[in-house]
Amino acid sequence: MHDVEVIEDTGAAAAVLDPVRARLLGELAVPASAAELSTRVGLTRQKINYHLKALEAHGLVELVEERRHGGITERVLRASAVSYVVSPAAVSASAADPDANDDHLSAGYLVALAGRLVREVGALARRADAHGKSLPTLTIDTQIGFRSAADRAAFADDLTAAVLELAARYHHDDGRPHRLVVAAHPRPEENR
Repeated sequence: MHDVEVIEDTGAAAAVLDPVRARLLGELAVPASAAELSTRVGLTRQKINYHLKALEAHGLVELVEERRHGGITERVLRASAVSYVVSPAAVSASAADPDANDDHLSAGYLVALAGRLVREVGALARRADAHGKSLPTLTIDTQIGFRSAADRAAFADDLTAAVLELAARYHHDDGRPHRLVVAAHPRPEENR
């Protein structure tokens, strides 16, 4: 089971966004059969099986074991990941492109950049997983409180200078290219 799975297929996105199927995926963090899920969520086993087949067709659930009870085989499934992120590529072929936005200080640019990050890292993670390798990444996530717009602007200038200096020091034209994204946004009220 993966920690996070990035969904790029439109059909898989539709399947995972269906409320019943989303609930089943949540329940399948712990492997279960259709009969066990039926008891947990209050739907008939037949309805559960219908939804599980749709999830299985998109690779969102996986077979853990088969149990024989007389002439009946009970299939035990689990979710393919702990959580899912739907890539903008699954929603539209015309996903937001950060290169199409000249205002690098706008929310639209930041969202388009985040979408590209999800698409690219999702594809790289799938490729690495298919080859039994890990994907080397670096993430820095912190919080900072600015007393004024002037402090925020000064911080942005200092951070830009520091990042450009580090990039110049470690960049080699013949090296493997990496993307470096540094972003800042106000923290939403509900997360404080």
